[in-house]
Amino acid sequence: MNGEDGTAPGQEFERLLAVMDRLRSPGGCPWDAAQTHESLLRYLVEEAYEVVEAVETLEPSRRRRDELVEELGDVLLQVVFHARIGQEHTGEEQFDVSDVIDAVTAKLVRRHPHVFPGNDAAEGQPAAGNAATSSAVEATSFANGAAAASFATGAGTASRGTATPDGATPDSATPNTAAPDSAELSARWDAVKRDEKPHRTRIFDGIPPALPALAYGEKAFSKARRHAVAGVAVAQAEPTAEEREAGERELGDHLLALLESSSARGLDAERALRQAVRRFVRENDGPVAR
Repeated sequence: MNGEDGTAPGQEFERLLAVMDRLRSPGGCPWDAAQTHESLLRYLVEEAYEVVEAVETLEPSRRRRDELVEELGDVLLQVVFHARIGQEHTGEEQFDVSDVIDAVTAKLVRRHPHVFPGNDAAEGQPAAGNAATSSAVEATSFANGAAAASFATGAGTASRGTATPDGATPDSATPNTAAPDSAELSARWDAVKRDEKPHRTRIFDGIPPALPALAYGEKAFSKARRHAVAGVAVAQAEPTAEEREAGERELGDHLLALLESSSARGLDAERALRQAVRRFVRENDGPVAR
């Protein structure tokens, strides 16, 4: 419920959909009507970074609350915008916001069998192998243990069903008393990803090429660790809060010094790192072990 006026979230969401429908319909906003999935991509990336800025640059306060409400609203707008465009597609390309909501709900249930063993919400779709969590494994590369579980809402293709080959439901025989560790989550993720993304047959498949160089590099090393690429540093134990703060401060100072030097020499640090990551990917890519 909205704490200020008691309006249910569903009502507010319906209002948002109605506003978007009017903007995209004849007599609405010409700019909004002219947008496409492709033209909106820059705004989706920008709004995501603005959420990061609101979280990282402001101390917990009413101001940060207001900034997060605004910036998360902008991200939600991008989801609704893309869904509205999808509604205008024809044939197999068509989808609407209900499909988006249904997909993410099914994914959350499917990828948390330790929370929803045999849940009715996970029925009605083709089996997707063992359930897991996408971002849990990505997170493990730079934050093991508890961090893996905290990233349990990662991206992936939505389908329902968690039946195993013998017809049993994963975790159905296991009391729901403890969350799986990061190794178990990783194994589950690898299994479900093979079913969901059969076209990804090589180690580095699936990394968005438009990621900024640092994020691109972190994704590449994450995948390299998951697939045991030789020579890649293994993930270490989760640091304490104090260790993380000190380590990131030292790392930040080191990166800043490198950037200062490259800038003085007229070098493009973003391009240099991107090219280095691409070389690493090219030199270490290979088929995924099945």
